[in-house]
Amino acid sequence: MISEPSDEVLERVAAQGIPAEGRGLEDVVQEMERDVIGYGYNADHARFMGFVPGPTSAVSWLGDMIAAGYNRHAGSVANYPAGCRAEQTLLRWLCDRAGFPETATGVFTSGGSMANFTAAIAARDAKLAPERWGSAVAYVSEQTHSSAAKGLHMIGVPADHIRVIGVDGGFRMRTDELERVIAADEAAGLSPFLVIATAGTTNTGSVDPLRTIAGICRAHNLWMHVDGAFGASVLLTRFRDMLDGVELADLLSWDAHKWLFQTYSCGMVLVRDARTLLASFSTHPEYLADLEQGASEGEALANPWDLSPELTRPARGLKLWFTLQVMGSEGMAAAVEHGFDLARWAEDELRHTSDAQIVTPAQMAMVNFRFAPEGLSEEELDALNLRVSQRMLESGYAGVFTTELGGKKVLRICAIHPRTSEEEMREVIRRLAAYATEEAAR
Repeated sequence: MISEPSDEVLERVAAQGIPAEGRGLEDVVQEMERDVIGYGYNADHARFMGFVPGPTSAVSWLGDMIAAGYNRHAGSVANYPAGCRAEQTLLRWLCDRAGFPETATGVFTSGGSMANFTAAIAARDAKLAPERWGSAVAYVSEQTHSSAAKGLHMIGVPADHIRVIGVDGGFRMRTDELERVIAADEAAGLSPFLVIATAGTTNTGSVDPLRTIAGICRAHNLWMHVDGAFGASVLLTRFRDMLDGVELADLLSWDAHKWLFQTYSCGMVLVRDARTLLASFSTHPEYLADLEQGASEGEALANPWDLSPELTRPARGLKLWFTLQVMGSEGMAAAVEHGFDLARWAEDELRHTSDAQIVTPAQMAMVNFRFAPEGLSEEELDALNLRVSQRMLESGYAGVFTTELGGKKVLRICAIHPRTSEEEMREVIRRLAAYATEEAAR
């Protein structure tokens, strides 16, 4: 589950350095296997439930290996015509799943951080004249992923112009507060331009009230970007209605290396109007003139380098295209839906476990809980639940970590592995409960 390298191993890796003369291939491969590649968290394990980026499909690995082996430059249609066509066909299909119009398009990115950064640039350029950039204001919630604030910082939005809106009891953005704060900023002469809503928060799997937020954005002439890095994958399932209102978003980020079981890295940003990304990122230097086919007026297939900050890029989307060709959309949907079952089984087991307190019920593939035996202070309960997580990690049976909700340390399960069984899920809860009983007795 978790393998930590010894000090001796780390010292050996550091001491190896870079040789002046090459070494035998077999020796280097053995050293890689022995000293480097096998250490760390094994997020591919069926009982690793700690992080959202998790299990990888063997089919994705194969598709990634094929794409990497041919090493095509996928920045332009001329460089890689069929590869770009496959990526754009896939992106169009994903836009359809989101309910985006025919004008929509997208581009594959390294992950959610770059997707959110790309979205922030596009929103700023679309909504604000350059002379207004200094007064730009954006809105996030207490549960918004940290990459959103990082992206806003990188485009020059000051920290004190990033408004953090409170959340309700379900850890969703409070729309009443959002509207009040936007109105106050407008009255102060500032330039609100973007609300970043979340479809599947990292802590709880909560979905902000997207339809209501979209209405507020349109009333105040802002854009709505939905960070769906984790939760957008629900759009492929029978639970799609959980993301009601996502079709009204101007931009949507989505990570396939999270709940679509892809190898790193495979994120994407979708936009309801292709001209948005072209306006921000399309450049035409003379040294690329011979490769500018596909981006001309009326051509449906734009060059990917005109849709994002990247010029040189791999064909990140091909492994997802490859995976969906093998699994089919129904097979992928079933794999995602299994995570809902796992979270419900965990919640059911918790409801039959003494001293277990459910903090947020199962939603998507997540459930948050803590063990709260009587007679312990809040500080002692925090320490107890942290120790329960540590005991489980030390045992090697499962990977379960803590987070904080409402000022309390809780245990968080994110169960998205399509091959985790119901019995394994229930046994994880039983073992956690046993550790809690032992630690409380101490």
